[in-house]
Amino acid sequence: MRNSARRTALAAATALPLALAAPLTAHADSGSGPVSSASASSGRPGDLVSVARSSFHPLPGQPTGTKAWKILYRSTTATGAPDTVSGTVIVPQDGRTGPRPLVTYAVGTVGLADRCAPSAGFPNGTTMEANLIQQLTARGWAVAVTDYEGLGTPGEHTYTVGRSEGQAMLDAARAAIRLPEAGLGADTPVGVMGYSQGGQAAGWAAELHKSYAPELNLKGTAAGGVPGDLMKVAAADDGSYGSGLVLMAAIGQNAAFPELDLDSYLNARGRDLVGRLKNSCVIDGSVLGSFTRIKDVTVKNPLAQADWQARLNQSKVGTLAPDAPVYLYHALGDELIPYRVGRQVRADWCARGANVEWHTVPVGEHISGVITQSPFAAQWLADRFSGKPAHSTC
Repeated sequence: MRNSARRTALAAATALPLALAAPLTAHADSGSGPVSSASASSGRPGDLVSVARSSFHPLPGQPTGTKAWKILYRSTTATGAPDTVSGTVIVPQDGRTGPRPLVTYAVGTVGLADRCAPSAGFPNGTTMEANLIQQLTARGWAVAVTDYEGLGTPGEHTYTVGRSEGQAMLDAARAAIRLPEAGLGADTPVGVMGYSQGGQAAGWAAELHKSYAPELNLKGTAAGGVPGDLMKVAAADDGSYGSGLVLMAAIGQNAAFPELDLDSYLNARGRDLVGRLKNSCVIDGSVLGSFTRIKDVTVKNPLAQADWQARLNQSKVGTLAPDAPVYLYHALGDELIPYRVGRQVRADWCARGANVEWHTVPVGEHISGVITQSPFAAQWLADRFSGKPAHSTC
């Protein structure tokens, strides 16, 4: 059991899956306070609400030659309401004075508690995937990292709610471009990148770009380990060492759509586990929920209900063709997000006429997939930024 718990913690580390237009409410060297509903309901998506100096460290105290700002910016919920999301903008201090690309980056699962937000960990060197983000800043690229809705801001994190995630990614790019200190502009070339939960977010950002943020100069999206069908992922993970992620996804869906009334489905054990998961980061949370079956924590399975199925299906990736090229990859041995789920995203996008370069990772599993493939995904984005044509394998 000890080795299984350790594997759970490691596997869950990335699992599930333009000029400044408004005055800032804060611009300081310290963290910003809570955001009022009034500031969230005015202005455009991507407008900055507050900015505070931060720092970016992949490991505690590790220098990176960058400047960073924690931002609060306006975005949109899955139901179309205005909201405010936090994030981080990171810019290399490399003496470059000309334009540089911007990557809007979505991390894999970090947990549901506010302290788990990427922006909370960057100054301390404790944010997972920071070393992968450093590979991007080392190329001279600016990076915007969303915390997602409800993670680091008031309210609960809408974990695995695709539309909310994709809009938060696109609005993070808008906010970075509208941040004067970042030195970016309206014509900045933009790339989208994410894996696991971040791959779901990246897929949604790619699909929403044309309708939601067409002014962004999007060059391409690199997404891996995409949980494209949450119903299929839940069925595969139920009762496994990834089962805690299934319950976390239920919490996230309920946060976005309270009418689902998750609490009414839970038994005493389920209510206790949900309470602990809401206050946990991914390593603790995934271990807490591992090897738990849905039937062990419910009086009735919510995933068997039509309203739950409808909401989960609304987060599918593959229902719209991205209007910019996509680099899509998935590990054949992925034990958390089945390979067939990622391959279906590729099939759906290809059927809709998208330009998709698909890669099967023949050796490895969920965690190794992002570690070994991130350099290739970054190089693919570099080729898009340099104007090289993308090669579709559809």
